Amino acid sequence: MATGFFEHPILNSPYEEPSLFIVFGEPDVDIEALAGDQIQVRVKGVDVFDPNTGDIRSGDTKSIAAWFIDTDYDEESFFVRHAYFLGANDPYKSLKTALRAEIDEAAWETLYREVSRPFDRPKSGRIAVKVINHFGDEVMKVFRV
Repeated sequence: MATGFFEHPILNSPYEEPSLFIVFGEPDVDIEALAGDQIQVRVKGVDVFDPNTGDIRSGDTKSIAAWFIDTDYDEESFFVRHAYFLGANDPYKSLKTALRAEIDEAAWETLYREVSRPFDRPKSGRIAVKVINHFGDEVMKVFRV
């Protein structure tokens, strides 16, 4: 670790204790079987443990900034094979502003959704769903399908 990290004023402050922690949580999803050996994922929200209060912050889809699916998870690396974006406060407008570009509204509609596009059941028998909320908390869960 860089030695400069320990020289940061917050870490040496007599008023604040440094707090390094790991985020624990779980996405709230349903896996739906479809015809033709296909499945799709429906995201319903995300639960994250807040280590400062000891409480669990539960949020619905408005609290989710982005969610991703690895449709054939190998238990080693998460590959984003599906990406979706949710949230309140007009994320389409925010994305256009951040990118400083026009975005095809029809293309955006395929990404702004709570239900994934259908995909084939994986050979590995596992999928992984990763959710990032508006606090930047990132949680993942693996499902056998």
